Amino acid sequence: MPISSQAVGSTTTLPITEISARRIIAYAAGLGDTNPRYLDDAAAAGIVAHPAFCVALEWPAAVALREQSPLGGTADEKLRAVHAAQDSTWHRPIRPGDWLRTMATVLQVRTIKPGALVLTKFATADADTGELVVTSYSSTIYRGVGVTGEDAQSEAAPVILRTPEGLAPHIGVDMPIAREAPHVYTECAQIWNPIHTERRVALQAGLPDIILHGTATWALAASQLIQRCAHGDPTRLRRLAGRFTAMVIPGTTIRLAYTTMPDEPQTVFYSVYNADGATAISSGLAVIEP
Repeated sequence: MPISSQAVGSTTTLPITEISARRIIAYAAGLGDTNPRYLDDAAAAGIVAHPAFCVALEWPAAVALREQSPLGGTADEKLRAVHAAQDSTWHRPIRPGDWLRTMATVLQVRTIKPGALVLTKFATADADTGELVVTSYSSTIYRGVGVTGEDAQSEAAPVILRTPEGLAPHIGVDMPIAREAPHVYTECAQIWNPIHTERRVALQAGLPDIILHGTATWALAASQLIQRCAHGDPTRLRRLAGRFTAMVIPGTTIRLAYTTMPDEPQTVFYSVYNADGATAISSGLAVIEP
């Protein structure tokens, strides 16, 4: 059953979620990030969530949208879904004690060469005031799945600045990925997709092995950029975008490369390369608050 373009405009809203220190700490621990801003809840300033924690709130909304909207797709076809891009903007940090609600809206369904592409907007807001906390645009590709109806779009994704010509990345950082990393991230982020943890399912889905979540690779890049470009202050990261263009196999080492504009150090362009040298995250853009 192909993906239906009639799903464009459909929405789902999650029940209110109370953010606990335990969830914030667990997410950072799942990345192996020991920044005390995520872990030391005894500090006078308290803790904040790792910016990428937003995906832990967006995942249940994405699942509900697939099940409750007219998106379509069989159980087998849903297993072929891969996260293709993530572009998040933080309006303020997430902290323990927040009561948040996430709404997901299908913005676009269209046919591309690998299959059906679905663009979803996630808006996470304070449940009491309605104040936006995080806005994300997420693309998913259903590999080898067709689209029913004409391509449809209600809103385009934000433009991601391209790396200026001649501005080559000049700093590289190796990031070893433990074989158990997808399992740890799955449990700590509460994002359950068997292609990341069950090799039998991954092989049935046409993958060579279990693969690291795209959001985990994205979050690891964020951790490095926060340490190196924001003096370890996660509240200064205001936007992080990237396209997930190659797989990361656990048990290998990946490499982050990044550079900044000479006259705009708050704008960071980055890429992540997998062990084979393929670009795991392309079109990477981070915006750091001065």
